[in-house]
Amino acid sequence: MGQHPTTPQRPYVLLSAAMSIDGYLDDASTERLLLSNAADFDRVDELRADCDAILVGSTTLRRDNPRLLVNDPARRAARTLGGRSEYPLKVTLSASGGLPADLRFWHTGGAKLAYTTAAAAPALRAALAAVAQTEVVGLGDTVRLGELLDDLGRRGVRRLMVEGGGSVHTQFLAEGLADEVQLAVAPLLVGQAAAPRFVNPADFPGGSARRLRLLEARTVGDVVLLRYAPKESAE
Repeated sequence: MGQHPTTPQRPYVLLSAAMSIDGYLDDASTERLLLSNAADFDRVDELRADCDAILVGSTTLRRDNPRLLVNDPARRAARTLGGRSEYPLKVTLSASGGLPADLRFWHTGGAKLAYTTAAAAPALRAALAAVAQTEVVGLGDTVRLGELLDDLGRRGVRRLMVEGGGSVHTQFLAEGLADEVQLAVAPLLVGQAAAPRFVNPADFPGGSARRLRLLEARTVGDVVLLRYAPKESAE
């Protein structure tokens, strides 16, 4: 009898965000609003160092132009000594494929991976042809998160950190694909309707009455870290 292909092991998906008390990731100005403090930035750096890949959406790439690096040299050295790459794989997704080649995401750290549709993949490959250590993957007529996670699993990614933005967080939560959420709640109130939120309106599993299981709550300087398990309901 023929053997069935093995289903790839999907990575553990960790959503990470810093938000204001009223649920915003940033304000509506052109300057980046710093929600975290130095201690929390260091916590996030440690979290990145522990992951195999870091994912960020195309809107966040264009808006914030992040590097998504592990900044502590000792943590990078520990990754290398452990047989891993110095930096986690950097991942993004864009259905349109409209990702400028001059973003810092492409020119810092190690390997990069961009998911888009099969139709948009050739143009994006051409746009990024001069960017080192970058691969473009077309995922059919749409970019489905399940297929993305399957592909990352085949590549050996066992722990994926998702750093936003709101549309990406919403999609992972609405599709029941997040294993953990870590929220750093800053003592700020943004109150601007045009500012990006941690999540957008969606049909979340279980509806508004479903309670997520709290894993941890602790202070990190003047922010509060909350860890939840979205896939499990509290008793």
